[in-house]
Amino acid sequence: MAQYFEMHPVQPQARLIRQAAQVLRERGLIALPTECAYALVGLTGDADVLDRIRRIRGVDDRHHFTLMCRDLSEIATYARVDNAQYRLLKACTPGPYTFILEATKELPRRVLHPKRKTIGLRVPEHPVVSALLAEAGEPLLTSTLMLPGDDLPLTEADTIRERLERQLDLIIDAGACGLEATTVVDLTSGAPELLRAGKGALEPLGL
Repeated sequence: MAQYFEMHPVQPQARLIRQAAQVLRERGLIALPTECAYALVGLTGDADVLDRIRRIRGVDDRHHFTLMCRDLSEIATYARVDNAQYRLLKACTPGPYTFILEATKELPRRVLHPKRKTIGLRVPEHPVVSALLAEAGEPLLTSTLMLPGDDLPLTEADTIRERLERQLDLIIDAGACGLEATTVVDLTSGAPELLRAGKGALEPLGL
């Protein structure tokens, strides 16, 4: 049975953030709100968490996972970023964007796209996520919480509790999210390539 934390959406309680970070360290899987839809998150190096996300989402090893990072310096640790890419990332982070980049050897191969060796990276701006990233001290592996057969991601903590309580370790309720996922942009070929239009505006990307 999943734990259930009600957090303030702007000033999340430090005690609950510490407890949530401990759930992660104990190989837990968390559903939490972002500035877009709800997401599943766990520690990057945990193979069991990766498998659990795949089962819940109904995706295979070709699914592009995303790392949530605290800032641009963390992104540069886990992805190869040139000067032009860095300027674009700086203009769009934090925010509702996911960028596909070539991964560095700091990441385990199992979280990468099996053929392209790429990873999605983003710097979220939701206060709960930012606080959890700071407390965890490392990026979080994440995937939008959309279940097989659904057309839209889940947006209400109560609904997540009804449908997934036995498959998660913690559900964080900080209010409803929107229905839009992040805007996904591939930066691996030079010029930005739009893969999915979402909440993030296209103008900062030059698209």
